[in-house]
Amino acid sequence: MNHQPIHEGGCACGAVRLRVSAAPLEVNLCHCMTCRRIHGAPFGVYAVFARDAAAFFGETRAWPSSRTGRRHHCATCGSPIFLEFDGVPEVEIPTGLFDEVGLFPPTYEIWTKTAEPWHDAQTRPQYRESGPAA
Repeated sequence: MNHQPIHEGGCACGAVRLRVSAAPLEVNLCHCMTCRRIHGAPFGVYAVFARDAAAFFGETRAWPSSRTGRRHHCATCGSPIFLEFDGVPEVEIPTGLFDEVGLFPPTYEIWTKTAEPWHDAQTRPQYRESGPAA
């Protein structure tokens, strides 16, 4: 693995920083009600990385968000930092955490059954529930 950082980011207060050392495996835009409520926004956008390509610095707290998923948040300000699932060697990082803007545009959308009717998906594929099969 290349240990040189490709991109860095962090939480709102700066107590947690992150570094990724590879390109994302995929990038999705999620309209599920959990993401909407976690972010306080109509959707979340996540870059998915191999677990060993992402490093996190600072204290996070994890809460279950599904039967197999846990969301890690900054222990100080509560910003969402990453999402992980049991048995999956990947982490999902909200793209808004990165210091640079425009890095990772989503390539598809999931849980569109709860998307805002005004949302424009442009040309991205849409999935009513979970995304494309791996």
